[in-house]
Amino acid sequence: MSNGRVVLVTGSGKRRVGSVVADALARRGYAVAVHFRTSEAEAEQTAAELRTHGVDVATFQADLADETAVRRLVSEVLARFGRIDVLVNCAAVWQSKPLEDVTAADVRFHFDTNALGTFLMGQHVGLQMVKQADGGAIVNIGDWAEVRPYRNYAAYFPSKGAVTAITKTLAVELGTRNPKVRVNQISPGPVMLPPDLPEAEKREAIDATLVKREGSPANVAAAVLSLVENDFITGAVLPVDGGRTVYAPD
Repeated sequence: MSNGRVVLVTGSGKRRVGSVVADALARRGYAVAVHFRTSEAEAEQTAAELRTHGVDVATFQADLADETAVRRLVSEVLARFGRIDVLVNCAAVWQSKPLEDVTAADVRFHFDTNALGTFLMGQHVGLQMVKQADGGAIVNIGDWAEVRPYRNYAAYFPSKGAVTAITKTLAVELGTRNPKVRVNQISPGPVMLPPDLPEAEKREAIDATLVKREGSPANVAAAVLSLVENDFITGAVLPVDGGRTVYAPD
């Protein structure tokens, strides 16, 4: 049953963390704006499943590195739903490559989606939230390993490190305009390991946690709900990583 509130989840078309976050919020009664860049068929399937929770759902396409496309996306969501109460920035790209092979194009590729896309969405949706009497909540998705990066992702981790700075900057910029607008971040650990990851590497990632097991997108979704519903948290970065941030195994 609808609660009258609206959430926009970027990168929620594909079967990844974003779609699980969207499902968790739909179960809480949120109307859902499902964003995708190229995966239209998957986005429509996700939307159909979300509608089974009795809420209004629509899909929207946009390249988040394109400011004109972001402005259009926000306008289309507002035209469809009338407001945006929650924004969850899940859209992300990541590619493994040895440092010797990383090019400027690789770095730009990661920054365009992970950093610039997060900033533009936070900026344009956040300024809309400022106009709303009851504000809104933004949750960005970072990465725990920005504080202890591992090898072969030299183009990726700097883009996720920028998300932390974006989160804190927008928390200040938007919160000083409307105290009811809050911006926080979740930094996941091993919650969705690639299916083709060699078993040895998977075991290594799990053993590097304190809880000694792989997490799931549901753990991220639960953290999103917590940050959305607790109105006394803003500018915070919450690791959801099974303890990897604080644990350095031998």
